[in-house]
Amino acid sequence: MAEVMETRLTSEQAMELENKHGAHNYHPLPVVLDRGEGVFVWDLEGKKYYDFLSAYSAVNQGHGHPRIVGAMTAQAQKLALTSRAFYNSVLGKYEKYVTEYFGFEKVLPMNSGAEAVETAIKVCRKWGYEKKGVEADKAKILVASENFHGRTTTIISFSTDPDSRGGFGPYTPGFEIIPYNDTAALATALEDPNVVGFMVEPIQGEAGVNTPDDSYIPEVAKLCRAKNVLFIADEIQTGIARTGALLAVCGNCTCEAACERQATYTRPDILILGKAISGGCYPVSAVLADDEIMMVIKPGEHGSTFGGNPIAGEVAMAALEVVKDEKLAQNARKLGNIFRAEMEKLSNDSDLVTLVRGRGLLNAVVINDTPESSTAWDICVALKDNGLLAKPTHGNIIRFAPPLVMTEEQLMECVAIIRKTILEFKK
Repeated sequence: MAEVMETRLTSEQAMELENKHGAHNYHPLPVVLDRGEGVFVWDLEGKKYYDFLSAYSAVNQGHGHPRIVGAMTAQAQKLALTSRAFYNSVLGKYEKYVTEYFGFEKVLPMNSGAEAVETAIKVCRKWGYEKKGVEADKAKILVASENFHGRTTTIISFSTDPDSRGGFGPYTPGFEIIPYNDTAALATALEDPNVVGFMVEPIQGEAGVNTPDDSYIPEVAKLCRAKNVLFIADEIQTGIARTGALLAVCGNCTCEAACERQATYTRPDILILGKAISGGCYPVSAVLADDEIMMVIKPGEHGSTFGGNPIAGEVAMAALEVVKDEKLAQNARKLGNIFRAEMEKLSNDSDLVTLVRGRGLLNAVVINDTPESSTAWDICVALKDNGLLAKPTHGNIIRFAPPLVMTEEQLMECVAIIRKTILEFKK
């Protein structure tokens, strides 16, 4: 029987254990986190850091939010899992809540973001055959270059990232990659009558916070609608108030209520959510659509043992209530404007920062070096030493995405750390 380690580890020991016994499918920053609260995390030695990654935007509501943790523990003590072989007392309430919250008629609950993407693909293809009348096995889904939708075999089949894709073939057919933020390319691809959907991130997070033209998403929806093609918005990372609106498809929103539908809102046909829908406390994802689309899925055609379990439902409802009650979208919008303005000042004072981009509290700076260099990584190590945790993406880009519960005072402390680190950094 495996021996359980009871002695307290040092960070070096914890990293050594992971390296020896775990698969090497990640390259973490050299810090071992042991505790979190709000915008802060602590390592095993007790050093405190600002979290500026938020578990890739899963922890929008901050670490250990008491309302979310309370909902999770209360339900875990009552009933954790039934599978979908039976009804449970939470799922219907959650389904009503989440569909009304986002303005759709149906939800299909899953666990991880990648599972939700796979679900959306299946729903879209089935709709294409049963509703659009595409010939069997001919359906095609369009995706954007530099996308990141997950790492399952099907999803990496339409990735343009060599690290995600290389060495994992043969690849799943039925997808066509077109340039991101290019409506002319989309219009051309939509001439194919076998196209049933276009799946896109409103802002490409993993690609380095690629932020499209303001007109891009509305035009995407218009073009898809004209050709009877489903517009599928992957808001796993951008959704749940991260970009200063409830959803990134809301554009540059100015609403005061998190779920208010204003003129800039572009409604997708299928909406994919994950990460912050549970506040980072539990694996929860969701695919939302109206009856005409979702009801093509019949019993036995799709499912998950854990999808729609009672804990997930209670956690998600609590997490979404926090977003609304604490006005996190509005806070993200306000602080995001301040942060980008401060980073623009830094770019004027340092040759290391060449570009600042983002929306709300999903932002990135492009470092003045090649993607193959270690400069962005080394800067993140220096930031860590100075008490702030961020991570590079695509080599020379640093993504900054703190929890949305951050205050302006805390943000300015973080700006000071970033500024000091960049200005003192030596290649």
